[in-house]
Amino acid sequence: MDDHQLPNSPEAYWRDSVELPSFPQLKETISVDIGIAGAGITGITAAYLLSRQNLKVAVLDADEILNGTTGHTTAKITAQHGLIYDELIQHFGKDIAGKYYHAAEEAKKLIKENIDRHQIECDFQKQDAYIYTNDNSYITKLEKEKEAYDKLGIPGELTEQVPLDIPVKSALIMKEQAQFHPLKYLKALTELCIEQGVQFYEHTTATDVEYNHKPAILTKDGHRVTCRNIIAATHFPFQDKRGLYFARMYPERSYVVGIKSHQKYPGGMYINAESPTRSIRSAAINGENMWLISGENHKTGQGKPTEEHYNALKAFAERNFDVKEVVYRWSAQDLTTLDKIPYVGSLEKDQEHIFVATGYRKWGMTNGTIAAKILADKILKEENPFAEVYQPSRFKGHPGIREFASINMDVAKNMVKGKLEKAERKIDELAADDAAVVRINGQRAGAYKDQEDNLHVVDTTCTHMGCEVEWNSGDRTWDCPCHGSRFSYNGDIIEGPAQKPLKKIDYQ
Repeated sequence: MDDHQLPNSPEAYWRDSVELPSFPQLKETISVDIGIAGAGITGITAAYLLSRQNLKVAVLDADEILNGTTGHTTAKITAQHGLIYDELIQHFGKDIAGKYYHAAEEAKKLIKENIDRHQIECDFQKQDAYIYTNDNSYITKLEKEKEAYDKLGIPGELTEQVPLDIPVKSALIMKEQAQFHPLKYLKALTELCIEQGVQFYEHTTATDVEYNHKPAILTKDGHRVTCRNIIAATHFPFQDKRGLYFARMYPERSYVVGIKSHQKYPGGMYINAESPTRSIRSAAINGENMWLISGENHKTGQGKPTEEHYNALKAFAERNFDVKEVVYRWSAQDLTTLDKIPYVGSLEKDQEHIFVATGYRKWGMTNGTIAAKILADKILKEENPFAEVYQPSRFKGHPGIREFASINMDVAKNMVKGKLEKAERKIDELAADDAAVVRINGQRAGAYKDQEDNLHVVDTTCTHMGCEVEWNSGDRTWDCPCHGSRFSYNGDIIEGPAQKPLKKIDYQ
């Protein structure tokens, strides 16, 4: 029996190890050239690129900057996005597949140029990336992926041995990739943005767009950001009346544990080909290597109790890496599009001044960076060789229609399931730090008893489209299994597409 206890509360190492600046809430109507909603890697990188062209930029975030997916990433800067290139060739042909690869390489180059130009200390390290398998049925898939590398001119190598001491039957190497501390990098970009006049506003939720002679971002508190161009980099598009992005993507959660090991980390970044996912990289912490073990992907609000996913990663680390201590745990949410390529470009075909960037499929460092470059080029009226790959208006018959049907059948199933689910517990049965779906006056509700025995009761009907949320024990949140909205235990919004909190219920 092990004694490696998980930390009591989830906290991302990146946010815990950097002191970020704080910014005021927007409390007036302002006018700028570019309004950006979302202060993650895309929003901050776009603000940096555009402000260097003497444009007046404002960046809004519903929470604090870098507290979304960017602050909870594994931060691999790589074009090796799992087994993707053979699939892209099959669905789109060599030209699009090749551009997807070169876009990721261009993103890696842009990050390195920014680091070198401004001498940013962000633990940047070149690392080889490995997709590995210990499953006989995946050996052929790795071989096909290597054939795709060869067709696209991607340097790669198949091997049966990796530096990491784990069971491996085959692995595909992509050399000269990288990793870094994402928040050290983006804190520096934020400071450069401020020097260039960018205005940042925290706790300022963008809720809609108003169309006049100039578009304007409307905020939850009734203020406006009037501008010439708008970028929605809010993870999930905050303005989605006709684009139906909620039906063209699905949300997944994944988990990370940070361990200290008695072993020396051998270098490299790793991800397995089969399920459940096991992704491994190192990070510097107090002069020694911390191992980041991540994976356990599942659709948001669905599956087994989320605490079990952390325990599974811990057990994997204990079996393989001589664990000394578990020092961090956290989770992240990512969106995957119908065809696995992000949506970057005009929000809708007839809206030339409103842009969106979403659907990074867990590869946000490169996808988020190239998204910022594509959108900056569009605003500056400059050609970008990768823009056509990511155009949101695309809709391919294969695999798009099949995936569209699958996603929305799953939504319908979970909507019905939630409405019919019976409450199996009563409020007075809850222990401290415990939650359950209950019935109050015949209505479904969610009850959480905190560690001081205070009760927090909310209506479990998601305010986006009426699905019933489920309890996430690992992060103490209420998560929607239909479109991925997430709420705190007292109903406040953590992630969209929902724009209103869960209704609080007075319980006596």
